[in-house]
This record gives sequence, structure tokens and C-alpha cells, in this order.
Amino acid sequence: VQLQASGGGLVQAGGSLRLSCVASGGTFSGYTMTWFRQAPGKEREFVASSWRSTGRTYYANSVKGRFTISRENAKNTLYLQMNALEPEDTAVYYCAADRGLIFSSMANANQYDYWGQGTQVTVSS
Repeated sequence: VQLQASGGGLVQAGGSLRLSCVASGGTFSGYTMTWFRQAPGKEREFVASSWRSTGRTYYANSVKGRFTISRENAKNTLYLQMNALEPEDTAVYYCAADRGLIFSSMANANQYDYWGQGTQVTVSS
């Protein structure tokens, strides 16, 4: 499956952005879809996930209550609505997909087979 992320940009603290990730070449509903982010000098970190089949969602504590992950299977698209953005949210955001992921590995970037190219999010203070 190929993933194409978009929607990043520059926003002031407290603002909002919506990221999109369009998938092609696979059965979208059969993939666990996850957003990760990587800030300069830091490791890639889990942000939020939408589990395959059920669509149940999971969040990192740092974004819970501010970010919302959703998916539209008919459009093969994953979204990340980001509200109340903080300078600490500045990073390159990546969407990732995997079909055979086990639940305990959801937050482990090394377990995902497919990645988008990343989209830059910059939050100014």
C-alpha cells in the first residue's frame, strides 16, 4: 500500500490543523492506521492509532483531548484533527499502516510495514 500525507503547515500556538493520509493499493479497512511524529533530534513517537476492522482509536497521553484520529474507509483516507496546538507539537508527522500488527506493538514504529512521506507541522509560540 502507498501512503500520501498532507495538511501540515505553520500555525500559532492554540491553533488547529487537519492532516490527511490517502492510501492506495490495498484494502484500507484491513489496515491499522497510525500517526507518528518526529521532532529534530528525537526519536519517532506514537501519536494516535485507528485499529483495523473495529476503527477503535488510541492516543498518546500528550495529545489526548486535543487530537482526534479518524478514518473514512470509503475514501481510503486517514485524518488527524489537531486542536489547541502547542510548540511542543512541532514535528514531521507520518502516517503508517500495517495489516498484521498485534495490539501490544501498536506504538512501535519498527512494526509498521508502510509509511507516508511525512508532513511538517510547525507551531509558533
